[in-house]
Amino acid sequence: MKAHKELLNSMSNYEKKLIRGLMRGFGNTMILWLISKKRQHGYEIMTKFHESTAPYNTKMPSASKIYPVLHDLEKNNLIKGSWEHHGKRRVKYYEITTEGEEALSRFRKMGKFAKKNKSSLWVEFFKDMIDVEDNNE
Repeated sequence: MKAHKELLNSMSNYEKKLIRGLMRGFGNTMILWLISKKRQHGYEIMTKFHESTAPYNTKMPSASKIYPVLHDLEKNNLIKGSWEHHGKRRVKYYEITTEGEEALSRFRKMGKFAKKNKSSLWVEFFKDMIDVEDNNE
């Protein structure tokens, strides 16, 4: 944990901005993927994002970041929401649709194609940046 904080403190503001941009770019797909694992509500998703970035001492993603993504995914029929009562509160749970599952399947196929094509810039980037293992080597 201390090493993570030291690393974060050693980064310039611009480097932190680059990292945030990278995470935002994958955020929508990660939210779709999370919902594919189990139906969940927006606060649950915000908490998972926060837990995954906790070593970097970042704040929890706000509702103003998560809910527009959920609404966009729902508008495009990749997820569907349904309201449930929890005591006096109403909570909207999201689950993936057939279209959402098909989209993730296509994303996986694109990833496998890129992995098979050893010259893929994306595969090379991810292997170098986050040490993604290539089991075919």
